[in-house]
Amino acid sequence: MYSHCSTQVRSAVGTTGSFNVAVGLHQGSALSPYLFLLIMDALTSDIQEEAPWCMLFADDIVLVAESGLEVQSRLEAWLHRLESVGLKLSRTKTEYLFCDFGGLSSPVPLDLTGTPIPICSEFRYLGSLVQGNGEVERYVTHRINSGWMKWRQVTGTICDPRMPLKLKGKIYKSVIRPVMLYGSECWAVKKTDEKRLHVAEMRMLRWMCGVTRMDKVRNEYIRGSLKVALVTEKLKGNRLSWYGHVKRRDETHVTKRVMSLHVDGWRGRGRPKKRWMDCVRSDMEEKGVSDSVTSDRTEWKKKTCCADPK
Repeated sequence: MYSHCSTQVRSAVGTTGSFNVAVGLHQGSALSPYLFLLIMDALTSDIQEEAPWCMLFADDIVLVAESGLEVQSRLEAWLHRLESVGLKLSRTKTEYLFCDFGGLSSPVPLDLTGTPIPICSEFRYLGSLVQGNGEVERYVTHRINSGWMKWRQVTGTICDPRMPLKLKGKIYKSVIRPVMLYGSECWAVKKTDEKRLHVAEMRMLRWMCGVTRMDKVRNEYIRGSLKVALVTEKLKGNRLSWYGHVKRRDETHVTKRVMSLHVDGWRGRGRPKKRWMDCVRSDMEEKGVSDSVTSDRTEWKKKTCCADPK
């Protein structure tokens, strides 16, 4: 497959000469991830479980169980299988996230061949930040910071007073806002999280228009000038779009099964935490739609999509 294949390395001081690739998979090849997945699937097919109890993406493996002892047992099975074929499980990158939503139990220490596995309160997987308490405030903070980083990259254009406001709005909608709302389809946000997103967006838009709060220009006027909808409304539209997509899936699909998954446990004292389905039900009530509309993709999109003003 890689016969007579050559490559080059590009660096800050220039590009190297061509050299042959004779060992391993070609770095950067479109086939390399697919071939790696085939190998991993063939080697571990008998110890894998259905999602969400076992999730694989390239060399990132997530094992989920209802008890620490079960996680330890499955982790040892994966360790023995990988090492038996010459692969290694990284001791330094392996972490253990303990979720105790009821507050009635404590984490069980885990180890890899005698090396203790550190317990973390959050971990990053495929660009998303998963917290042990089931909340998303840290992830929302991370997305806001990422949006500001992207905003600074294009600040020379979107803050240029010679640039038309409508064009600035298009740049914001296509470059900055998608970064802020990455993964928002699965967010169970609180009112405080929505307010932080709204405040961050309005600061960006005011900078783009060259006005401050001292100028006493209303938010509605700024949005109308840039043709930008509320970020919180776009978030709700994304969430409902994903909900409709999952509802149209087959009953055996992993997303459909996870949405109706029952997890054993007890709720702690006080007010229950806001769940993703609570947000979805609230969004549907606000939009005036029901589950019966989800089967019609066109109608569902027409009733739930939040379009930017023209």
